[in-house]
Order: sequence, then C-alpha cells, then structure tokens
Amino acid sequence: MMTPISDAKSASFLTPVMAFSPAILLAVPLIVSPAFPLAPKPAISAGNARGFTLLELLMVMSIIAMASILVVPNLGGLDSRTFNAQTRQAVSLLNHARRTAVVSGQASTIRFNADLDDENEADTQTAGFSSNDSNLEDRAQRFRANIVGEWNSSGIDIRFRDSTDREEYVEDRIEVTFYPEGGSTGGVLLLAQEERELQLIVDPFTGRISSEESEE
Repeated sequence: MMTPISDAKSASFLTPVMAFSPAILLAVPLIVSPAFPLAPKPAISAGNARGFTLLELLMVMSIIAMASILVVPNLGGLDSRTFNAQTRQAVSLLNHARRTAVVSGQASTIRFNADLDDENEADTQTAGFSSNDSNLEDRAQRFRANIVGEWNSSGIDIRFRDSTDREEYVEDRIEVTFYPEGGSTGGVLLLAQEERELQLIVDPFTGRISSEESEE
C-alpha cells in the first residue's frame, strides 16, 4: 500500500523543478521526442530512383556517341599525318644530299629502304651510318657510295621510275646520287600509302627536287 505524500513534502520536491525557466521545460520534450529526429532524410520513392538511373544512362550514351564522333576521324587522320611526316623527311634528305655533294666536292647518296621488319628497323639519320649496319661489307659499300643519309619506309610502298619511264617496285632498297657539278642519277620516286601517292622528281641535270601529289 502506497503512502501518500504530504503537502509539505510535495512542495519541497517541486520547488527545484519550478525554479527552471519555462522555456527550458518546454524544450525538453522536443529534444527527447522521437518525432523530431536530428537529421531528417527525405524518402526516395522507387519512381524517383528509376528516373535518376535512366537520366544517368542517357548522359553516358550521349558522351560515348560524342567521343566516337571525335575519335574515329582522328584514327583515320593518323595514317595521313604519318605519310606527310615521312614524305617531308624524304624531301629533306634529298636536299641534304644535294647540298653535301656541292659543298664537299664528292658524290653524295641517299638510300631509300623498303618497309623493314621490326627487328631490322633503324632510325633514319641525316648523315653517317645507321644502327642497322650488320657487317663490314655493308660499311665498306656505304663508304664507297658516300651514303649521307637513309630513309626507312614505315607502311609506305616505294616505286621507282627511271628516265626511260620504266617503273619498278622497290622490294629492298633504291639509291639516289647527287654529283658536285649539280647533276644526279635522276628519276622519280613514287611513295604510296592507301589512296595517297607522292611523286618525288629528281632532275638528272640540275639535281633539283620537286614533289607532286596525286590520288591513286
């Protein structure tokens, strides 16, 4: 059986509680009540989740489509840039040999090598011997011919047309020699890759080099 609390004891018990500010007493239920979470999170319905996923998918597909438009032409242009770089190098080597012959007073030769295997491929040099020298006989031949530079094909077919308009496919190598007096062995080098073809015309009397591009 519970013993009733006297009025005096009740008053003494409630005195400390009533000393608190009414605002604090009103805030206590708000703090401890589960109806007021500290970080409320909005509920995401299944419809919203599907909508965001579809939007992201469409964005990814759009990015892929734009990337393919930009990449495919660049892949096709890579061979074109390689062809331009190699043909410019060939013209530069021919002009180098022509100047060297006049300045040194000795015949100067440029060697054009057909497309080489990866194991035998060497870097093109403007003078001296390249790194694919394999024996002393080849070195001696270079010295006698005074080869001042080499051009190594990389995916480009080489044909040669002589002064009699006889044309042949170069399977190994072809050499063009310039003389101190200004002349040369002459001929036309035809460098072709896919649908592009460049003619390098070497004048046999003056040694002058001209180029002309035509589609196959």
